[in-house]
Amino acid sequence: MHTNDMTTQRNNRLRGMLKVLGAACIMLQAATFFSCSDEPDSEHFYTFKGQMMSEYLYSHEQFSQFTALAERTGMMKLLATYGAYTCFPPTNEAVDVFLQKRGLSSIDQLSWEDCDTLVRTHLVDNIYTTADMDDGVLSTANMNRRYIEVTHGTDENGNAVVFLNGTSHIIFTLQDDSVENGIVQPITEVLESSNRMIIDVMKLNPNISLFVQAFEATGLRDSFYQFKDATWDPDEYTRYRYISHVNKETATVPDEKRTGFTVFTPTDELLRTKYGITTLEGLYQKACEIYDPIYPEDAGAAYHDFNHIKDRRNPLFRLLAYHVLTRDAKGWNYLTPYKDVGILTTVMNPVDWYETMLPHTLMKFERLTVRKWAGGSTVGQRYINRRYDDLFQIPGTMIQPTVETEYKQDALNGRYFYVDDLLAFDETTRDIVLNDRIRMDFSTIFPELMTNDIRLNERNGGMKQQDPDYDETGKFGRNYYFPNGYLKGVTINEGCHFVYRRPHDYYDSYEGDEMNLFGDFDITFKIPPVPYEGEWQLRLGFAAEGTRGVAQFYFDEVPQGIPLDMTKQLNDPSILGADWKADYNSMSTVDLSTDQKVLKNKGYYRGAAGGYRYAQGSTQQTIFATQPHTIRMVICTTHIDPSQDHFLRIRCVSAKQGNDNEFMLDYLELVPKSVYGVTDEGEMESML
Repeated sequence: MHTNDMTTQRNNRLRGMLKVLGAACIMLQAATFFSCSDEPDSEHFYTFKGQMMSEYLYSHEQFSQFTALAERTGMMKLLATYGAYTCFPPTNEAVDVFLQKRGLSSIDQLSWEDCDTLVRTHLVDNIYTTADMDDGVLSTANMNRRYIEVTHGTDENGNAVVFLNGTSHIIFTLQDDSVENGIVQPITEVLESSNRMIIDVMKLNPNISLFVQAFEATGLRDSFYQFKDATWDPDEYTRYRYISHVNKETATVPDEKRTGFTVFTPTDELLRTKYGITTLEGLYQKACEIYDPIYPEDAGAAYHDFNHIKDRRNPLFRLLAYHVLTRDAKGWNYLTPYKDVGILTTVMNPVDWYETMLPHTLMKFERLTVRKWAGGSTVGQRYINRRYDDLFQIPGTMIQPTVETEYKQDALNGRYFYVDDLLAFDETTRDIVLNDRIRMDFSTIFPELMTNDIRLNERNGGMKQQDPDYDETGKFGRNYYFPNGYLKGVTINEGCHFVYRRPHDYYDSYEGDEMNLFGDFDITFKIPPVPYEGEWQLRLGFAAEGTRGVAQFYFDEVPQGIPLDMTKQLNDPSILGADWKADYNSMSTVDLSTDQKVLKNKGYYRGAAGGYRYAQGSTQQTIFATQPHTIRMVICTTHIDPSQDHFLRIRCVSAKQGNDNEFMLDYLELVPKSVYGVTDEGEMESML
């Protein structure tokens, strides 16, 4: 059956079932979503006339061993009920190979815990056809809370197939088999995930032995054993109900409080062939070459020698720390905005910025989509610290999506990627690559959102779906709120709910998602670091709505300007009024420059011209810069010392009471004077 026809039929069946199931289905969906270890109560079971996933497995003898495992663990009950699942059942031959590698002859020799892990590893609580599987990882974790890696290749017969976790592939003749409660994707090998921490997974790969040795010698390896806060108990917190504009939604606290890492490493071969580095001391000398100009105060210090590489100020320690993000990015395709949502990829490369383990430093991550500025790079690939434009041609460092199939790439607390060069916070990175407008979606500022599977979570086509009022099922994705103490570097007062709203491609939200403050809010958070000392402008991107409130900003506890009234649009008489023009494409360069300067003098900019939303239910794009309510507001222009932490405080000063107050935090811009300081007639800052 053609994939699109099959998907349409499946969706029609699911819509019909939803009407029949009513409240019972909502309760079941909530139960299965919030705890993968909990089975649905029998009172919520529902029998369908069509074939369920359980019946599919019973009727196909070649999956009888996987079926037996699912029966033993009780998971077959789940597969006999309503849901929207993808099952990757391994063949009996695949299970036999798995057992033989462990010196076993029967699945009866597996413990219940091993059986449960195996079954959950092959089940995903979301529907994926092969057409939905892009390189990287699936957007939803399996029921063992691990992400399945996706690549594409050919099978032994030359058929184009999807590979999972490197070596197992979906059987071409059996792929995309639709059932009433999901889709079945039979595979050729049992899927396995490592239960080791990230540094221990890396140690098993001899191709990166020098970097692993360096992590151990510097003591950085000790940091890589952080995983989960066992004291975190989500049951202590109730579900929160709120209204944003006209949308009635609910949010919960995160299920877990995990710590994660993403490590970028050159191979031993690259270090040897490109730099002649084969020893730890050789790597130290290269680190001195890179970081002595950046940290000249280190040169004469006692810690600046090979015998003090455990000191955090030592050049080798700095070099390694800059190769690590303190977040688990889940997969290669999650290093930049998920599926490029809300980014005009024909005019702007999708970009995200993340802090590294080297204090007060950022990395720029970019997916190359604009062919005009490809140079010698590959369109579609992801790069670190790339700047290729009218002024500079710095190609950056390319990230390899996968490693060799015989080695694992993911761990319990993170994953690692090969890169095609050393990464360096050197003079070029500091003074050129990062000397640009740094636009950060608010969900990227706090590492916990990526590590705990919160950022850009969506299910069952949720980008285009509106939840029912006060939905509690999470059918299309979940909204979350963060109690004080959950997010590092953030202080939230008792009267505030700090909410992450899941992505919708028709919301006025950069990258599809947004964060909101509700109640009598007062929040303080550490801003991302700037690369060098100087004058910087801080801007907030948001969408103005009549239901939103008023807040005062503080930078390092100093009040900044007058309070921001988030009900006012750019066509308000106090800003542009009748001078507002939506169709900026029809304006001359001089008129655009004048428009920008007038707005700038009032402390505003148009919304990002590289961002857009869809009109709900259509494919028509609405550019943020054409709307009076999608705005960038100047929080402050101030001198920033990059060696220190700096904090932004947002305090409610609205006359509204209680939860009626809402304040949207969509994206933050850190803009150097080299960008915002244009003053010549006819010149302007890029509107992208």
